[in-house]
Amino acid sequence: METKAEDRKVVFSVLVENAAGVLSHVSGLFSRRGYSIHSFSAGVTADERLTRMTIVCSGDEQILEQIEKQLSKLEDVLFVKKLDPAQSVFRELILIKVSADEKSRQNIISVADIFRAKIIDVTKESLICELTGATDKLDAFIDMLSDYQILEIARTGITGLSRGAADVQDAEKLLNRTYD
Repeated sequence: METKAEDRKVVFSVLVENAAGVLSHVSGLFSRRGYSIHSFSAGVTADERLTRMTIVCSGDEQILEQIEKQLSKLEDVLFVKKLDPAQSVFRELILIKVSADEKSRQNIISVADIFRAKIIDVTKESLICELTGATDKLDAFIDMLSDYQILEIARTGITGLSRGAADVQDAEKLLNRTYD
């Protein structure tokens, strides 16, 4: 699905039961309906019975509304929230493997230092940098390393939480399907 000018990206925070097959149900919804996923990350929450999925997708208002409604209807989905960028914190992790001989190694390390990236692996012919931050920062880091031979890139996709404690969900209420 190509992003059109009137489409906008939205980040959904979805709490689901931590059970086998849940990822398949959620991704199946997107494939059946033809919705595009820009990024998807998932992990267990403070309560091991719950998993938080962060799904970034795009579409016009009608499509985004449908995505939210369809997600809410899935049996394993306990809570869906559209994260407001002004009231949320978003981060992404990237690992970049760069070809680095003796001649270029120090220059690459200098670029990494500017971005506060960590050098997490070094061999005679390459190094791996780790950087966490906003997507724009990661894109700028990749751009700065483009003068060198980038061998591999792995990105996690966006993950995020809303600011403050107002939106924190009670696991017991969610799992027992008792809502205020």
